[in-house]
Amino acid sequence: MSSSYKNPSSLAKSLFTTQNIVLASIGWGVLALLYFLLFSAKVPGANGQETRAEWYVIGTNIFEALAYLGAGILCLRNWRSPQIVSSRNVWLAIAIGMISYFLGGIFFGYTEIVLREEPDVSIGDVFFVLSYISLGVGMILAVAARRINLEKWQWLIVSAIGVFGSLLAWWISAQQAKASEDFLATILNLFYIVSDVLLLIIATTLLLAFWGGRVAQSWRMIAAAAFSLYIADMWFKYAQGPNYQSGELLEVFWVFSGVLFGMGAALEYDASLSRTRRERTRKRA
Repeated sequence: MSSSYKNPSSLAKSLFTTQNIVLASIGWGVLALLYFLLFSAKVPGANGQETRAEWYVIGTNIFEALAYLGAGILCLRNWRSPQIVSSRNVWLAIAIGMISYFLGGIFFGYTEIVLREEPDVSIGDVFFVLSYISLGVGMILAVAARRINLEKWQWLIVSAIGVFGSLLAWWISAQQAKASEDFLATILNLFYIVSDVLLLIIATTLLLAFWGGRVAQSWRMIAAAAFSLYIADMWFKYAQGPNYQSGELLEVFWVFSGVLFGMGAALEYDASLSRTRRERTRKRA
């Protein structure tokens, strides 16, 4: 009779396999995209002004929060694993970034939905600033841990993306500087824009440097996550204004970013365990 019951730990291992985590992540991203596509339209309110339904805005916050929370947990799992291929400090820094972004989003949503205030500057910005710093440190450590030996055409791609990203960020920053009168909000916007550009450049370098091999799959996901974060942030900075309301379609890239960070962490964990098993098999042979 006892054989009919599975050990809780073995049941958890069978459920939280890399394949299941990746499929769940993809499913979460697809559901988020459908949610944004189907319900993001504004409807006329009681005062005649078009707004989005409150339940919809709450839903977008839930999709984003769970994506970053899940990514943070998976990155912490990598940090705790002694078999992880990349430096454990890399994953600790990224984990701090993910959890900080999760907390920042909670405070951002609370300010907008519950307090009904413009969240241009809020407590959430403390966590957002910490998240960008942590992500930057983690990705720089990942680059520093490997010998970057890119060819000329690859450096040209990095330079071109860096220039394009910088010009776009500069143009958006100039528009915000004209519209904003709050000094702190201006400084924070500048910090976020500079951070986005730096992450974009590092992500491009990682994408080209880790192009081949099974372990490289995880870093392709991390690079794609940084690109998604850049797209969502640039749109937010461009569209932000006195009548801005969360839930625009391109904000789904924030959800994609969290999902991709989590997928990258899961793929790295799986590749590290596979590599450890192969090494043990060789030693026995």
